Amino acid sequence: MYTEDESRQISKLAAQAIALAKDNLLIHLRFLDRALAKLETAERWGLEGLATDTQTLYYDPLYVLRLYKKAPAALARACLHSLLHCIFSHAYGYEKMDTQRWDLAADIAVEAVILELDLESVTLENDVELPGKLKVLRQDAGGLTADILYRYFKRADLPKQTIADYQKSFARDLHTYWKAQERIEMTEEEWQQISRRIRAELKSFSESRGMGETLKESLDESTRERYDYHSILQRFMVMGERMGVNEEEYDYIFYTYGLNTYGNLPLVEPLEYREEKRVREFVIAIDTSASCSGAIVKGFLRRTFEMLKEGESFFEKINIHIVQCDSEIQSDRKITNREELEHYLTDISLRGFGGTDFRPVFAYVEELLEQGEFENLKGLIYFTDGFGIYPSLQPPYDVIFAFLNEDRTRGPVPPWSMKVVLEEEDLEEKTEKTDTTFAISDES
Repeated sequence: MYTEDESRQISKLAAQAIALAKDNLLIHLRFLDRALAKLETAERWGLEGLATDTQTLYYDPLYVLRLYKKAPAALARACLHSLLHCIFSHAYGYEKMDTQRWDLAADIAVEAVILELDLESVTLENDVELPGKLKVLRQDAGGLTADILYRYFKRADLPKQTIADYQKSFARDLHTYWKAQERIEMTEEEWQQISRRIRAELKSFSESRGMGETLKESLDESTRERYDYHSILQRFMVMGERMGVNEEEYDYIFYTYGLNTYGNLPLVEPLEYREEKRVREFVIAIDTSASCSGAIVKGFLRRTFEMLKEGESFFEKINIHIVQCDSEIQSDRKITNREELEHYLTDISLRGFGGTDFRPVFAYVEELLEQGEFENLKGLIYFTDGFGIYPSLQPPYDVIFAFLNEDRTRGPVPPWSMKVVLEEEDLEEKTEKTDTTFAISDES
């Protein structure tokens, strides 16, 4: 136990150490100035570490002094670690994650950035062994951003000892306050604005130092615009009549005047139909090449139609074609009502698994248009891995290429189409949750 005077002295010294650590970062990483200014600091006795809720960096004064005594670089490293979590928006959506895997993925992602920055003022003795571990992870996972690592940890059956070793090597702070209900948060949008500014300023900084690729990748990942899938489906909605009272175009003044003047004889009757935007005609193309087969395709179809049914977006009669294609058309299933849709969802059979060529689908849809199969085809969603041959001409309808997860090795989509990146966890089997979020690329 400490006396009141001793506690005040410890608090004062810890606050000075934190201030020195932040000043150190500001001197060497000037592009972090706004982020450092936004992240407040506050002591929290008994925390036994550092932790942020995206608005405040909390620290245990005793822990800070012990860490600073051990090495001033260790405290600056921990502060930078927590700050990068905020910049990369790692705390947002935390309650939806497998928290153990996300904690590890997020910690590794920020440490990979810090090591690439190669700052002497935050370098630790055991850093010499970390590049080798990161090299293996990059090769196995395909990248070192938090999202990529998280997906890798979810599918990889890593030994417990390996996970424990990663945690010991890369964890620098606590994620205690990442749960939304415990967080007085600075909004994700505000942090994304800061991230965009950092990304813009990073160019001159990286040119002078010859590095920054991992930081750029994480910034790109954190600043992708995200849209609810319902808003994307709005592109495929058309006007149509639906039986029912049209409340908007009906004048109750004349109706009640007639009842009052002539007894039970209204002067006007309500319209028996109204126009609404509802889904009537569109095409879903499924890339059944080897990389797009299996449960993910089925999950994409189920999630799409779950949201359509939930929002009552269907007309009573619909015209939806589900086309399977690899390098050639494999099948076309026409859906005209809810019953056919339910049957298809319970018995989906995938065909193909060859190479990928997008052009046959567009040629096939053009044939359907010429045959009068569609009255007003609004658009086509193409679910694919993105590695194929795109058509050169723009079709007379909207096109969305939906990719599973971000992959920098893909080529650009045609300028007349939209690129949509789906998150793998959104396509997993769920029964209680139906809200799906997508990332819209800057290329669109």
